[in-house]
Amino acid sequence: MIVGKYILAIAIGYFMGAIPFGLVIGRLRRGVDVRDYGSGATGVANVTRTAGKAAGVLVFMLDVGKGAVVAIVARAIIGWGGTGWYAAAGAAGFAAMVGHSWSVYIKFRGGRGVTVGVGALLGMYWPVGLAGLGVFFIVVVFTKYVSLASMIAASSSIWISIPLVALDILPIEYLIFSIVGTSLIVFRHRDNIKRLIAGTERKAGKRVDIVEKEEND
Repeated sequence: MIVGKYILAIAIGYFMGAIPFGLVIGRLRRGVDVRDYGSGATGVANVTRTAGKAAGVLVFMLDVGKGAVVAIVARAIIGWGGTGWYAAAGAAGFAAMVGHSWSVYIKFRGGRGVTVGVGALLGMYWPVGLAGLGVFFIVVVFTKYVSLASMIAASSSIWISIPLVALDILPIEYLIFSIVGTSLIVFRHRDNIKRLIAGTERKAGKRVDIVEKEEND
C-alpha cells in the first residue's frame, strides 16, 4: 500500500512539474514559442528575455507554485503522521524538476528545474527555500548572471541544510533532495557553464530579438 502511495506521489510530481507554463505564457503574452529563441528553454530567464518581465514574473510564480504544491500533495498522500512523508515530498519534488526539465507534453524539452526546485523546498521546509531565493537574488544583483545565480543558490541549499540536519531540525531526506536537485540543475546548465568560462554568457536584462533565433541563454 505504501509503495503505491509513493508511486502516485512521484507520478503526480512528474506530470504536474511537466506543465510548460513558460511555453503557455509566451504564446499568450507575445504569440511566440519561447523554444525557438534564446536558449530554447521554457524557464523564467528565457521567457523574460523573449516575452518580457511581466511574463517572466508570472511564470516564476507558476513554476514555484507547482513545485510547492507537489511537495505538499506528496505529504498529504503519505499522511502527516510519522516520517514517511519526508522521503515522499523529496521524491515528488525531484520528479517535478525532472518533469519541468524534460516535459512529456512538449517532446521532452523544458526548463532548467531551478524555480520548481525552489518551490519544492518551500513546500518541504520554507526557511531553506527562502534562503535559497535570497542567495539567488543577491548573486544576480552583483553578477547579472542568472545561470550562475541559479547554480550558486541551488548549491547553497546543501550547505544550509547540513547544519540543520546535524541539529535534527531538518530530516536527512531533504538534504538528499538538495544534493540530487542541485546535481540536476548543474547538469542542465552545462552549456551555460561553458559560456561563463568563455565570457559569452548573456547577462540578465538583455532581451532576445524575436526576429532572429539565437543560441545564447
